[in-house]
Amino acid sequence: MDPRLLLDLVVSAVALAGWFAAYGLVRVLTRPASPTPAPATMELGTEPPAVVSLLVSRWSVTEDAAEATLLDLAARGFVELRQPDDDPMRTTLHLPPTPPDDSGLRPYERRVLDRVRGLAVDGVVPLTALTFRDRAQAKTWNRRLRAQVVADARAAGLSRRRFGPTVTSLLTAAAVVVGVAIGIVVWHYSIWHQAEENLAIEAGTATFAALTAIAGLSPGERDTPLGRQVAARWLGVRDWLRGHEQFDELPPASVAIWDRYLSYGAAVGATRRTSTVLDLGMGDRRLLWSSYGDTWHRVRVRYPRFSARYGQTLPKLLLRAAISIAVGGFLLKVFGVAFDLVPTSADQAERVFAFVADGIVVVGLVLLVSGGHTLVRGVADLVTERTVTGEVLWLEVWRTTGQGDDRPARPWLHYLAVDDGSGDRTTAWGLPSQWAGDCHDGDIVTIRVRPWTRRVVAFSVVGHGRSRGSVEPIGTDQTRTPVAERGGRAGSTQAARGPAELFTVDEVGQALGLPVRPAERLDLPGPVTGVQFRAAGDGRPVLAVATLSGAAAQWVWRLNSRGRELPGIGDEAYASGERAVLRVRDSIVLVRVLGDARDRTARLPWLLAQGTARMPAGRDGG
Repeated sequence: MDPRLLLDLVVSAVALAGWFAAYGLVRVLTRPASPTPAPATMELGTEPPAVVSLLVSRWSVTEDAAEATLLDLAARGFVELRQPDDDPMRTTLHLPPTPPDDSGLRPYERRVLDRVRGLAVDGVVPLTALTFRDRAQAKTWNRRLRAQVVADARAAGLSRRRFGPTVTSLLTAAAVVVGVAIGIVVWHYSIWHQAEENLAIEAGTATFAALTAIAGLSPGERDTPLGRQVAARWLGVRDWLRGHEQFDELPPASVAIWDRYLSYGAAVGATRRTSTVLDLGMGDRRLLWSSYGDTWHRVRVRYPRFSARYGQTLPKLLLRAAISIAVGGFLLKVFGVAFDLVPTSADQAERVFAFVADGIVVVGLVLLVSGGHTLVRGVADLVTERTVTGEVLWLEVWRTTGQGDDRPARPWLHYLAVDDGSGDRTTAWGLPSQWAGDCHDGDIVTIRVRPWTRRVVAFSVVGHGRSRGSVEPIGTDQTRTPVAERGGRAGSTQAARGPAELFTVDEVGQALGLPVRPAERLDLPGPVTGVQFRAAGDGRPVLAVATLSGAAAQWVWRLNSRGRELPGIGDEAYASGERAVLRVRDSIVLVRVLGDARDRTARLPWLLAQGTARMPAGRDGG
């Protein structure tokens, strides 16, 4: 090879490699931080839930942002969530007749509210109807929402571009150097090769344009000093919420009781059931819920698509490697002697043949190296097998074999996403399809795997995780009956403290100024017991009553002990808008007027006073 050509190739390779090395180093240095969580706390901050979702997700906007925003709008009275029976999937959204002033809404909050308003018919829309049916529309809507959330976080000093102006300028300056180097190389080659046309300027300009285009691509957001501090505090809130028993089982309609705790719980990934029901996108198999390790958390899953090694058996890999090595060696042996990057023959046919031979030699070299690499890694994969135990997050057909025009394709490999508790990211395994019918989402499995090919070679189901229940159909055939007709155990302390026994039908009707039906039980998870009263005429809910005690009661009291103080009722009592709350020792009673009865709140204090007399804990002098 001509030494001048070798020098030009070396200069070009070094220039390009240096730029991409600098680009890779910048990406590593600007990766978003993973703040250490602050001590667990129940103190909420002032940041909106969508921004909180960005911070706790390492400066990445996930689908939690839209879902948490919807719940926050419900907590603030812009929409109302109602669950008519035991199935949270039947929850409906209701627009209030007199909504709060929306002039102060952030752009992404208005986007979510406009979605609800646009789908509502007579002020009502099923919660599941919010899901987009067109993938392109869902992608566009969520992309714009992400941009608005990021803009809000930047304005608050909590986030910044991963590649800021300084980084982009440095990469652009480096691209100028590389472009000049490539231009000089092409100019030098054209001079000593006596080319008819010198393309040095074009080559340098094209190189500069390509590199600056790469540098200009946004790789996302990164942390700021203030952002790290705020994220650590919210991670402490997340730990506190996850430590509260059954908080992750709350349905969306429980926002009427838990207020903004539920929206912030969705933002930090602590409300598994609520987030499962809510969906303002098309669903995302790349971000899945897992209960492995006795706590609900989300796991980001990568699904290999293009690499030929994934899911392959060792014999197939070795056969492929052998064929690749044999073909590559043959091509090098036959055409290697004719390899010449700069043919000097004056015959045009010989020059064309030389260039073709050079291409074949390059292909042969690639095949030889690829085959050798596959051979070594395949054998190493065999001796590095390991056993993994975890929860099944996703199971889906990956690869199939055609069986003719009149027969459906036969699957032979499935994606199997498993959370083994080692981190919040994983890559799906290749599961032979004959085992696919033996497990379901939520099962606990033990698998023997080969790390490089991601192939499962042994498989067994060893148990069921908590999420298994979430994939089973939820029965809705239970007849809702008045609490009074269900009866209860005589002398039961729980029954004596239950919300159904606090207020009679006549008292509720007198307080609201309209006849009501007997109380209906609301099946709420955790320590919350609730009932609702419906109007006798149209059957719409008009009043909800919830009772709770313990740590959960502290949350509800902190959220609702505001507004007008009501002296002489229990230990403490407050009324604010359509809500009123009563505390007697460690027990809390929350009353909320619903629907068309929202303007009938004048006698809520009187209603609370009637209930106080029936609370066992209040007989000591409350």
